[in-house]
Amino acid sequence: MLKKIILTIFCLSLPFSSLADELQLAQNAPTSYVVKKGDTLWDISGVFLKEPWLWPKLWRINPDIENPHLIYPGDELKLVFDASGKPMLVKGKPKLKWSPKVRTSLKDLNPVETISLNVISSFIKYDTILSEQEFISAPYVLGSDEGYKLNVDGLKLYVNGDLVIGQSYAVYQKEEAILDPETGLNVGYYATLAGSGKAIKAGLSTEKKPATLYLDSTIREIRAGDIVKPVNDNQLLPGFFTMQAADSSVSGHIIKAISGNREFGKQEVVFINRGAQHGVKQGDLFSVNRKSPSVVESGSGPVYTSDASRWNRMASASDSDYNMPEETVGKMMVYKVFDQLSMALILHSTKPLRLQDSVTAQ
Repeated sequence: MLKKIILTIFCLSLPFSSLADELQLAQNAPTSYVVKKGDTLWDISGVFLKEPWLWPKLWRINPDIENPHLIYPGDELKLVFDASGKPMLVKGKPKLKWSPKVRTSLKDLNPVETISLNVISSFIKYDTILSEQEFISAPYVLGSDEGYKLNVDGLKLYVNGDLVIGQSYAVYQKEEAILDPETGLNVGYYATLAGSGKAIKAGLSTEKKPATLYLDSTIREIRAGDIVKPVNDNQLLPGFFTMQAADSSVSGHIIKAISGNREFGKQEVVFINRGAQHGVKQGDLFSVNRKSPSVVESGSGPVYTSDASRWNRMASASDSDYNMPEETVGKMMVYKVFDQLSMALILHSTKPLRLQDSVTAQ
């Protein structure tokens, strides 16, 4: 009861517009919690917060949890409030058990991870970005043993390249070019995952002998000309994601949604025009922001630019007479990083997100 009273008084002392940026405790948030084996930071934050994706704000202000990876099963986490009334977690020591036969030490304990791939796997897409050169040089499907134009599970695909027997390969379909809206440059081609299989014959391209790929999984019908790429580290995802606030210097825009829609929401996958060369890392958390509608002054008072007369728009020095603020409309986590682009999963949205919405560090 005391913690609810303190938090309520603190929130009432703030301007209403700032409440969206404050942590909100879960209705039945406990005053303490003992970490169990198998817990993730996402799970633990969900015990305390209404919005577990805001966990960095709960943990990173706490000097006792400087490195969240050093939280172990048996640790007791206590919910407290700092001098300004903000909630934070304080960590206790692991509870170690000793006996004449078995000795348990800190190094034998596995640290808590952030969020399991299992939690979000149903929302993640395994499509990718490939360069023009990758499409030109990659082996491609010639046909199948059944002579079908469209191929499904259980068929043998013939590929015009040298494959490694036993190696798993992914089959991709080339889609549209992706342009960076800021530079206008082509940063790659979107490639849709169509299926996967294992090489059962290596082939010999110098003698025009196709390799054979046994197709064991299809997502969509595979056609002649679809390219074949080894399943490697670039296409695999970790069992756990370590989420962290993105570098404060990184900002960009949403440039494509996997769904192909111009508006999208929670649990959808999007591309942002920032990647490894900009300092983006797997697990980075970004806020999604949108500039409020522009306003110009008219003879009858302020009006939205979209509703203003042509004369009022021409009289304005820019699109708007005021520097309208940006508002946060969603949160996302990067799960796959390319050189110039990244793929992110929308964790939360207060309204439909759109192409060209800006993304910034939390």
